[in-house]
Amino acid sequence: MNEVRKIRLGVNIDHAATMRQVRYKGYDRLRGEMVEPDPVALAVEAERAGADGITVHPREDARHIQRGDVLALRDAIQIPLNLEMACTENMLAFALEVNPTTVCLVPEKREEVTTEGGLDVASQVDLITGIVETLLKKGINTSLFIDPDSPQVEASRQTGATYIELHTGSFANAYYGPDGEAEAVRLEAATQLGQQMGLIVNMGHGINYTNIERVRIIPGIHEMNIGHSILSRALFSGIGEAVREMKSRMNKELPA
Repeated sequence: MNEVRKIRLGVNIDHAATMRQVRYKGYDRLRGEMVEPDPVALAVEAERAGADGITVHPREDARHIQRGDVLALRDAIQIPLNLEMACTENMLAFALEVNPTTVCLVPEKREEVTTEGGLDVASQVDLITGIVETLLKKGINTSLFIDPDSPQVEASRQTGATYIELHTGSFANAYYGPDGEAEAVRLEAATQLGQQMGLIVNMGHGINYTNIERVRIIPGIHEMNIGHSILSRALFSGIGEAVREMKSRMNKELPA
């Protein structure tokens, strides 16, 4: 009997902090008293519901998750902590302080609402290789958030990174249009190439309770990192049910 392959679910909780910062930006405390919502408490509830990991992205402008949140999360959860970060010396120093399970290197632009597009690894292999090597020496596995294009996959392999996370934003944006299937095929090709190169392949950005039906059948996906859709659903059903439903959909009758 074939073993059923399970895709792991990483829950990105950044936008719980977005809601908090709208009201309490600049307040002395990150949680407690009247300050809500508490992203750390949300992460603990997501873990109880079956989340396989928690993802956060402390940005340069500190628009949502704060560094104090990250340190509190590290001590509060038992599942892996995935720290998304820009390729800067300041963020590298913070990652070494936090010592998360995984660091995912991402592009970062101050004017963007959320991370749009993948990291251009091919144009900065030396810089990224140096960061990857520093993190691996500390025992921190590194992922690179890239567009599903062969030059980026190949460059990622050169850096020594353990994982790649394929940016699924183009697929999500095209899902309801004529180019949706072509974008899904593009993800499939990048996943296959990554596996051939010995990389562990994750996916994230724009995956929701509907379009997951297409990407979940791509062979070889290790993990999906999903935030906005789960937190949106949680407003209606609670975080526990939102996590359980996503896990159920992503692994429904998935063959080995």
